[in-house]
Amino acid sequence: MHPKPYNVILVDDHVLLRDALASLINTFDDCHVMNVAGNGKELVHEIEHGNVPSIVLLDLNMPEMDGYDTAKWLHDKYPQIGVLILTMYDSEIALIRLLQLGVKGFLKKDVHPDELKSAITAVANGEYHYSHGVTGKLATLFQINHANNSSLDKSILNGIEIEFLKLASTDMTYKEIADIMKLTPRMIDNHRDSLFIKLNVKSRVGLAIYAIKNGIVTF
Repeated sequence: MHPKPYNVILVDDHVLLRDALASLINTFDDCHVMNVAGNGKELVHEIEHGNVPSIVLLDLNMPEMDGYDTAKWLHDKYPQIGVLILTMYDSEIALIRLLQLGVKGFLKKDVHPDELKSAITAVANGEYHYSHGVTGKLATLFQINHANNSSLDKSILNGIEIEFLKLASTDMTYKEIADIMKLTPRMIDNHRDSLFIKLNVKSRVGLAIYAIKNGIVTF
């Protein structure tokens, strides 16, 4: 029999959805659901007892230990495990937080099975798969040599713009950024819109990716 190298653990507190996903994933070539968990604490227990998967398919909104805390634990303790988020939430702040935590995949729960299969394969092989408007870009943007930040021409950005980029790459709201920078919300909007034009990006995620790519922020 052909081996199934991509061992998956599903983490979701919705039992019916989790079981249906497990049945679906087990029909994919080279995929095998080795276990399921209802929250992050259950996943931690499984992994610490030797059940280490190739990839974790993770919900964000869960009791006891949510997807963000679970992704952080995985990033700190088992960075070799690929993490694929499957959620109903798709805000820019959620995506930025997940980028900070080393998550390589992000899908909405209404995704087509074919895309789910492609995402599992990509993430299990260390690649990126995001369906949040940046699919196909992340794999190249995150090939960063952290020992060499010479790619950043800081002369095109002033101090206020660099400070704003650093703060925009966190999960703070624009109002919180305005308070920290001691600027009005309208001034923050003006800085954001100006950077959209200057850096040729269209969203806050684009700003964060630019900042990471060019060494303005590192995680």
